[in-house]
Amino acid sequence: MTDTPRVALLIETARGYGRQMLRGIVRYARLHGPWGFYITPGDFEQTLPRMQSWGGTGIIARIETPRIAQAILDSGLPTIALDLSEQELAAEHPLARLSEVSSDSAGAARMAAEHLLERGFRHFAFVGIAGRIWSQRREAGFVETIHAAGFSVQSYQPPRSAGQRAWEREQPVLADWLRRLPKPVGVMACNDDRGREVLEACRAAELHVPEELAVTGVDNDELLCELSDPPLSSVALNAEGVGYRAAALLDRMMRGRVRKPEHLVAEPLHVVTRRSTDIIAMGDPDIAEAVGFIHDHAAELIGVQDVVEHVAISRRNLETRFRKSLGRTPHAELQRVRLQRAIRFLVETDLPIPKIAEAVGYATPSYFIQVFRKEYGTTPARYRRRLDAAQENERGLR
Repeated sequence: MTDTPRVALLIETARGYGRQMLRGIVRYARLHGPWGFYITPGDFEQTLPRMQSWGGTGIIARIETPRIAQAILDSGLPTIALDLSEQELAAEHPLARLSEVSSDSAGAARMAAEHLLERGFRHFAFVGIAGRIWSQRREAGFVETIHAAGFSVQSYQPPRSAGQRAWEREQPVLADWLRRLPKPVGVMACNDDRGREVLEACRAAELHVPEELAVTGVDNDELLCELSDPPLSSVALNAEGVGYRAAALLDRMMRGRVRKPEHLVAEPLHVVTRRSTDIIAMGDPDIAEAVGFIHDHAAELIGVQDVVEHVAISRRNLETRFRKSLGRTPHAELQRVRLQRAIRFLVETDLPIPKIAEAVGYATPSYFIQVFRKEYGTTPARYRRRLDAAQENERGLR
């Protein structure tokens, strides 16, 4: 392939996930290009250019309609599809011949469920979008994780007709459904758009967030999450990383180096906690106070005795009631909070390991590494390298 690659990108730019993925694609093209792009800014509305006359050489697309699917198949060009359905992935379906990118919906749902469980919720609900395979997968993963913890999930059923799903008509229906849920309740929305709508419905229902109803979304669309009222917690996905890997895979496909379809996954990274879930919901006020103290001071050199002194109950009493409320010890909760923060430093910064150890409340780097290895089966440095390994491998294959 000697000419400049010309790639059609049918990826929604109105969503944080799509924009992050596009950033990864563009980053690859800048390093290994130049590439030419066709893109239609907006939501899920799509058009495909006449690829032959345009000189197109590859496609990355979320395939929304049979018309677009047929146009892509007719082009015969190397194509990577986003989030194919189970039916489309079946061996006899023509789209199954395409490579695919999907988000780890089960992993994102598990992370959202654990986030709400850690905050002491015992009632749970899920709000999805009809007809979206990734929404269905996230609902299934959320229900499975909550059931495994011994609780049940109430799932919202969106209106069947498109007219009834218009937001001005659906909002009162959703508000009434949220009002009837047992409180306090932890709610997972299938993505940040849906999370924002849940928060709007809460205001219409006069529900207090997060005191009565805590909400987390998926995708961590920072602008959308911060503009929500209150700001929306969300599971961050490695969309930019998978966009980079998708571009590298398409590059190899256009060069004839890949013959069989491959599957790439945008893995969940962590929950970005904002006001919509910033609460500890549990019936024991002393334990709620203890957990709040741990979350507020975990970055300091505190231990369990500091927690005991703060809540003014005996250590034995604290340990017993902590296990009853959360199923773990105060020490385990302190380590869990510190390690979660350490993961964010490893993912989002280039700080050296000793600085991260200090920033998350460990007295020495060696103890931090010891605790991290016990929990994750690897060292912090190797964990960080693993997150970048796929991208580095793609660069090497270029």
